[in-house]
Amino acid sequence: MKTYRKNELDMIAYPLGGMGAGMFCVEGTGMLGHFSLRNEPDIYNEPNVFSALCVLDECGDSVARVLEGPVPYRKVFSGTGKSFDGAGNGLHGKNYGLPRMQSNTFTARFPFAELRFEDEKIPLQVSLTAFSPFIPLNEDDSSLPAAGLEYTFHNATQKKVRAVYSFNAFNFMNVQKHIGAEYVKDEVFVLGKHDGFVLTQPSTQNEPWAEGYFYACVEDACAAVNTNWFDGGWFDILTMLWNDIQAGVIKNERHPGDKSPGGSVAVPFELQPGESKTIVVKAAWYVPKTRLRRGWEESADGTESCCCAAPDACAQKPTHVPWYAGRFASADEVMQYFSHEYHRLRRGSKLFSDTFYDSDLPEVIIDSIAANLTILKSPTVLRQTDGRIWAWEGCCDTSGCCDGSCNHVWNYAQAMCHLFPAMERSLRVTEFGEDQDENGHQCFRSSLPIRPTDHSFHAAADGQLGGIIKMYREWRVCGDLQWIAGWYDRMADSLEYCIRTWDPDETGALLEPHHNTYDIEFWGADGMCTSFYTGALAAMTRMGEALGKDVGRYRDLYKRSRQYLDTHLFNGEYYDQKVAWKNLRAPFDVNKESKSNAQCRRLLEEEGPKYQYGKGCMSDGVLGAWLAQMSGLGEIMDAEKVKSHLRAIFAYNFKTTLREHANPQRPGYAVGDEAGLLLCSWPNGEKPSLPFVYSDEVWTGIEHQAASHMMHFGMVQEALAIEEAVRGRYDGVKRNPFNEYECGHWYARAMASYGLLQGLTGVRYDAVTKTLYVGTQNGGRYRTFLCTATGYGTVTVCDGKAAIFVAEGFIDCKEIVFNQEVSYNMPEAEGRMNG
Repeated sequence: MKTYRKNELDMIAYPLGGMGAGMFCVEGTGMLGHFSLRNEPDIYNEPNVFSALCVLDECGDSVARVLEGPVPYRKVFSGTGKSFDGAGNGLHGKNYGLPRMQSNTFTARFPFAELRFEDEKIPLQVSLTAFSPFIPLNEDDSSLPAAGLEYTFHNATQKKVRAVYSFNAFNFMNVQKHIGAEYVKDEVFVLGKHDGFVLTQPSTQNEPWAEGYFYACVEDACAAVNTNWFDGGWFDILTMLWNDIQAGVIKNERHPGDKSPGGSVAVPFELQPGESKTIVVKAAWYVPKTRLRRGWEESADGTESCCCAAPDACAQKPTHVPWYAGRFASADEVMQYFSHEYHRLRRGSKLFSDTFYDSDLPEVIIDSIAANLTILKSPTVLRQTDGRIWAWEGCCDTSGCCDGSCNHVWNYAQAMCHLFPAMERSLRVTEFGEDQDENGHQCFRSSLPIRPTDHSFHAAADGQLGGIIKMYREWRVCGDLQWIAGWYDRMADSLEYCIRTWDPDETGALLEPHHNTYDIEFWGADGMCTSFYTGALAAMTRMGEALGKDVGRYRDLYKRSRQYLDTHLFNGEYYDQKVAWKNLRAPFDVNKESKSNAQCRRLLEEEGPKYQYGKGCMSDGVLGAWLAQMSGLGEIMDAEKVKSHLRAIFAYNFKTTLREHANPQRPGYAVGDEAGLLLCSWPNGEKPSLPFVYSDEVWTGIEHQAASHMMHFGMVQEALAIEEAVRGRYDGVKRNPFNEYECGHWYARAMASYGLLQGLTGVRYDAVTKTLYVGTQNGGRYRTFLCTATGYGTVTVCDGKAAIFVAEGFIDCKEIVFNQEVSYNMPEAEGRMNG
């Protein structure tokens, strides 16, 4: 895996935390930041928290270092502090001025971050391994609000070395700046424990959500805990703290009123030549209440209002409670469990990591997949006490961005359905449960806490139809036909809504205006959304057949849909859109759409509805076919025409430089000399004056899905070029390699990268038939990771033979199929190997 050095470290922030539990990040230099523990993002929250080392020589002299590499200069004059804390006032309160290690490197092997530090004046080799538990198929242990920081010191000299390690934290749980005058300083406590300290913020009368705890512990016989810091004005606190660190002073004190500004835990140690010592800082947090309530509410007078816009109006109603608050009663309980199970949790995480990286696939592919697994650890994901997932699309700096487990965005995400299939199924339960009304209309944004929601806005065609395809995927992943049977009627209601709303004449295409992931409506049939329709009809047909249902109508409509795509929407090179606004059931009101703007009216009269793509070559143009392939449906469209479309995407939309590309939309995702895959281009002209919004942008989620789809058709070099472009932009110098953003940090769509595994190798396990499918896209010789609903391991393919080596659980494989053709039957005993 790539090792980052020097200025490649500047933008790195690597999430630590459980799924739906909040996070903090270890940055490229080893600094701890992005503290987002309060069930909401707080991306630039960088409290004064640091580890330090003091080395004492035989003469009593000492040298001390913060155990971090040099501070990136981007932080020096781009601080986000307010008042006297900001960059313009010299960064009051930051510890950037304390001596640090001279250099360091950073390597990620998900879920582990590994850093190595060097300093000519420190006679020890120093490293840090940071992680939080991530164990496929074990969603609870992977949802803990906890992380481990393992500092290892090795004496490679010929002399004994005496040193003192310390972990130090100001009380960053203090939310005084957030809750105003009601807060009283004396209410905040730093509690000393025998093994560490707890930073606390009690709840207040009007803000119960303010309650929060951060517990830092070091289980070492020599550990000393100091929660009796010197307190004072100006820079007194940090000055006196550093005086103690620099002198190697060890204090074991507790403030009589627990009113210390912060806490420290120090461990003195000696190392003989060749000896090593690892000191583990275990961190756990507990914020059991939130202000989060999202969705539509009915007011007392019967009218509807959105609590997204007026949160105070919903203050007396239930709000989100994180999963861990239903499992644990306190930070002490979290820490007790984490400490007691630490070695098991670490082993489980390490086993997954070792198995995942036990692959000979191109490094850029493994890098792209692993980088986006961090999304599951970010504040993008929330988890209720009932275990169900609710998620944002991504994270703004201090709030979630675009709420409601948005079905058309999460269409792309392929990681959770394989690594944590039960949690993925919880999204389907919400979509076809609380989010769907009696007419089959789905609200594509779920309420939080999850509950029945409003149905006054458009359904999203790609999201709602994609949900049916994903139901088929979940069936093939888990193998539970009874689960599908329990939801079949709701799926049928959903599909019937789609037919009568967007294809009332049952032509096989979505002709009526249909909302989609680009936050607009397409008027007239298009390849992108109609391919979802084709896939949903195929999925319902197959699920219905398995249940003994009469699916003749769906089968016939699927055939018409496939034919419509090929005869009406394929232009000989790629699939496009036939824009239509006349002779539809939905009226197109020029006066309403133009909003009395004369210029806009003239444009609409000439070109029709705004925000279409018409003759454009869209990178998402056969997206439904990709999702169908990922879901085990196989080829739902003409394979040669789909491949032709993918060739056109690469030929027209992939740019090795964007210097000549005009993007009046959001340029931050790719700009200047950077390479990237445009969402759309118009190689034959006829670009609308106002094409669909975002059309000139570059999104990593779409790059990943297009690349994985290309791989399926043998376009491996083209796909690798796209993936190299993505990772080239996220290189640590310009952007965080572990935060592929779109409409927010850690954007869910980027988890399309997990599909690269299947795209490149063709490897897929079908739990219904207990069949392992393998392909020869990668030359027919490879090792790759596979996770099923019952176990995970490594699949090897060589010289026309395949084998499964199960690392955890079991995989009941009866048959192996090469390129959709049965090669041989696998004996049951060999297929049920246990790790």
